[in-house]
Amino acid sequence: MAIRHIQGVSEPSPVISPANLFDRTVERLGQMLRDAAGEARVRLTGQVRPELPEDDAARLRRQIDACLAAKGGEVSARGHAATLATTYLGLLPTGRARFLQMLAEEYGVDRAALAGLMVDWQAAEKPEEQRRIEAKLRAALTPDRLQLLTQFNAVPQGVKFLVDLRADLAGLLRRQPTLAVLDDDLRTLLASWFDIGFLDLARITWHSPAVLLEKLIAYESVHKIESWTDLKNRLDSDRRCYAFFHPRMPDEPLIFVEVALVNGMADNVQTLLDEHAPALDPRLADTAIFYSISNCQRGLNGVSFGNFLIKRVVDALSRDLPKLSTFATLSPIPGLRTWLFKLDEEPLNEAERKVLAPFGADTLAGLKQVLERPDWHLDPVVAPALEAPLKRLCARYLVTEKQGGRALDRVAHFHLSNGARVERLNWLGDTSAEGLKQSFGMMVNYRYKLDEIEANHEAYSADGQAAATGALKRLAKG
Repeated sequence: MAIRHIQGVSEPSPVISPANLFDRTVERLGQMLRDAAGEARVRLTGQVRPELPEDDAARLRRQIDACLAAKGGEVSARGHAATLATTYLGLLPTGRARFLQMLAEEYGVDRAALAGLMVDWQAAEKPEEQRRIEAKLRAALTPDRLQLLTQFNAVPQGVKFLVDLRADLAGLLRRQPTLAVLDDDLRTLLASWFDIGFLDLARITWHSPAVLLEKLIAYESVHKIESWTDLKNRLDSDRRCYAFFHPRMPDEPLIFVEVALVNGMADNVQTLLDEHAPALDPRLADTAIFYSISNCQRGLNGVSFGNFLIKRVVDALSRDLPKLSTFATLSPIPGLRTWLFKLDEEPLNEAERKVLAPFGADTLAGLKQVLERPDWHLDPVVAPALEAPLKRLCARYLVTEKQGGRALDRVAHFHLSNGARVERLNWLGDTSAEGLKQSFGMMVNYRYKLDEIEANHEAYSADGQAAATGALKRLAKG
């Protein structure tokens, strides 16, 4: 019997029978034949392999060039675009990255032709000749990739395809900055296709199609929907959910807002979402609380329609429920913890340090240690002592801290730019793990006073002035 040695230990090697050897040989030959058949199919059909290796690049270029040539009329052009989309969807992530890189680097503006036209325009003497060259310049300034991307508008699900393609692109931009030109083209194109005038506002109810309800669960990004019972509660008679849709993506919400109809301004999200709380007759409610706004399509980042959503929903609610007099949010403060923990100064004043000294929280380092305890908010002594200093710092963060003329907090920026004002801070308004992690459990009400929205928007847009109640402004300066 043959012996093999591994790390000084002798052991018998396995015996391979002729039958086993034959079976393995047949298996290897079968795989070789399948691989050969696959290679032949690729060569005959022009298909590309999922990794888009370098020797398949020519096949992909031929597909792209066929789209750009647009020979054979509209039906043929649509077929070429559909084939190209199918090719892209069949690629692995590495193949998709190479596909996008090819579009960015090889299908831009013909700079030589553009330079020649500019020379011709400068040399032109007659106005009609200049106008003719200007028309050519406009065409020359449109990159081939933009012409290509536009063709997908005519393909079934083509708009959704481009939205998802830009989402793929977003994940590559940091590693491949040369893709930025392609992202700019896509953003410009999608912004024109998703103009607010093309969007439909629709109310989503428990009786909406199941596929749409499943997407609400998947896309909710502020307060996770835990179950179908939770979702049903959020769509009950004293709740509303509205979403924007595009006619070419009728089953895909673009952005949605969840609203609670209550009496008085809500201050705690756990109470607001309590599945066991009795439903209020919506006709008796005096306040609409916007407690969650979720963008659904990553590929539409930078295409803004959230501000129009708020205004349209306020109009719809006012029309359906005329007793509503207050429109406000119950919002998270996602950047508060990060801002506070990165301060390069001691944030507490003398009075606050005296109160917090017994707990070792009178310095920023000590405050961090206390707030990093998972159960600090349950301590009947520590939690009340922290309320005043943390609310003061939160007011400062929301009202006065700026970067580039805009509020540091992204949610604050959204509502302030839409004309809301910072109305009230809510201590321990969200004691979920995420609420404690983001903002020490604090939440904020932004109020939309209909007669102040325009003025607030103008003041914030012009010089970053955040609208806030007098009490919060004084607290922020304290």
